[in-house]
Amino acid sequence: TDFYGFSRHFTITLLKLCISGLKNLQNFYSNYNFFNNKEIFPKLQKLLSSDYFRFYKVNLNNPCPFWTDHSQCGLKYCAVKPCTEGEVPEGLKSSSYKYSEAASQDIEECEKAEKLGAVDGSLSDETRQALQEWKKHDDESDRFCMLDDEDSPKSQYVDLLLNPERFTGYKGPEAWRIWNSIYEENCFKPYSVKRPLNPLASNSGDLFLIKGQGFYRWLEGLCVEKRAFFRLVSGLHASINTHLSARYLLDENWFEMKWGHNVSEFQQRFDEELTEGEGPKRLRNLYFLYLIELRALAKILPYFERPAFHLYTGQRTQDNENKKLLLELLHVAKSFPLHFDETALFAGNKKEAMKLKEDFKMTFKNISRIMDCVECFKCRLWGKLQTQGLGTALKILFSERQIEAMPNMSNTNPSFQLSRQEIVSLFNAFGRISTSVRELENFRSLLSNLKQ
Repeated sequence: TDFYGFSRHFTITLLKLCISGLKNLQNFYSNYNFFNNKEIFPKLQKLLSSDYFRFYKVNLNNPCPFWTDHSQCGLKYCAVKPCTEGEVPEGLKSSSYKYSEAASQDIEECEKAEKLGAVDGSLSDETRQALQEWKKHDDESDRFCMLDDEDSPKSQYVDLLLNPERFTGYKGPEAWRIWNSIYEENCFKPYSVKRPLNPLASNSGDLFLIKGQGFYRWLEGLCVEKRAFFRLVSGLHASINTHLSARYLLDENWFEMKWGHNVSEFQQRFDEELTEGEGPKRLRNLYFLYLIELRALAKILPYFERPAFHLYTGQRTQDNENKKLLLELLHVAKSFPLHFDETALFAGNKKEAMKLKEDFKMTFKNISRIMDCVECFKCRLWGKLQTQGLGTALKILFSERQIEAMPNMSNTNPSFQLSRQEIVSLFNAFGRISTSVRELENFRSLLSNLKQ
């Protein structure tokens, strides 16, 4: 018997059930929820309140690369308040700490860098530019998402605790357009296959289409990688909708705003009858997303265990305490007995697997670019962060060899690297999913009370 009473046989069976999308996972959910709510969530929330993780540098002014739209959300709750210069810890503002590895370099490493800089000065401008482009290409080739240029004057630090994700009033055709573009153009789906309950579909009155028989027949015919991709996107969508339902503006007057759980909104999105059976599928995909990101945290433990790694903000005592808390969290994540087995993905013919992996990567990068088309700036902020976090999780899962080969020597830089932007987005994105799992318990309790 494994942790929380799961047998190894049950663990394997459960993974098969999760991937196949069958319904009888209720026993799994209860243990899943207990693990998240008691073991993961408290530690994660404490970590995310620290300076290293609460300040996120982002460019919210990138133009939409896919369609021309000059309109902007005029709702007051869509606004994002960026940090002033004095609100950001000094250790985060220096460009030398763009990569966390740089924060741990000692004087000898700095002297080496100065010598390398002198050599670089002898290079021609063309050669230097080429080397920079190669480095940029190497960095980006491993990524599953687009990252903002942190050195851009348009990028600003945002305090995530002061700009929480919640319902802003951004909805309707503009919001549907974002998700429609993701599902219709970036989930390997031909236009001839109609998605159930698509609010932008012209023939949505067709009962066959509403119930989605044709769609799910098509989906189950895909390879496991493409099915997993769709479920990740659907899980992310479900998680975001859970947040918005849990932090809904219930009442407003001159003196205060009351945010809380909107049970009716939650039911509209997830109730089995109201969604023609789609709601439970969405929630199962949310749990699938949780599994993927939890697995990434377990896999990346060796990277953060290195003595060379620091959560550097310039406040040594706090930085050391935060690293200790981070490692505690990752060890808890590693102890989970029902981890997703990512080796089942891209495991066929090497040439075909490589092509499929590249398609997978490019499609997800496209989704991260769509976030620049979101008109509500607060929605754009959290959309960019969560897609970057998922992209970073995928980068980790499919960099197994580099992580396993990671040296323990503090003066040796590994080939696998994470930028601070990737680290912050990874943990905050998982924080959002962890919060969703916790909120599902709250909604179950609220719905149960309504029925009594």
